Amino acid sequence: MRKDIDFSPVKDVHVVVAKDEEGWKVFLINRNNQKLENIMVTSRGYGETKTEKQKTSTLRHMIPFVDPSEYALIEPIDDSVFHLNNEYWVSYFIDGQVYDKKFIFVPDSIVEENLIFIEELEMKGILHD
Repeated sequence: MRKDIDFSPVKDVHVVVAKDEEGWKVFLINRNNQKLENIMVTSRGYGETKTEKQKTSTLRHMIPFVDPSEYALIEPIDDSVFHLNNEYWVSYFIDGQVYDKKFIFVPDSIVEENLIFIEELEMKGILHD
């Protein structure tokens, strides 16, 4: 049962929304000293305007592994959903232990003014920890 699983706190794993010449992309960065394995990422957008609720499709991504100090592309993202909450639910294993965390980019947080240089990607992005 889920209550019997020990979910240790996530440390040194980040989701980044970055911009390059092709557009916006979402990456997973591993700043741990250990390899992340069997990574499952569920992404979705949700929110509401003054008149209606909005949501995107839920997408699921499987990444076999991310080595220490490396990164992996999760998905491209269209700027037309930046007015929504953009949620990335990341689950992975390190040495057989499961880790799990939701990373939520709140509405309108993905903007040029919030970009910082992300060393691993060698591009600018918004880092969520």
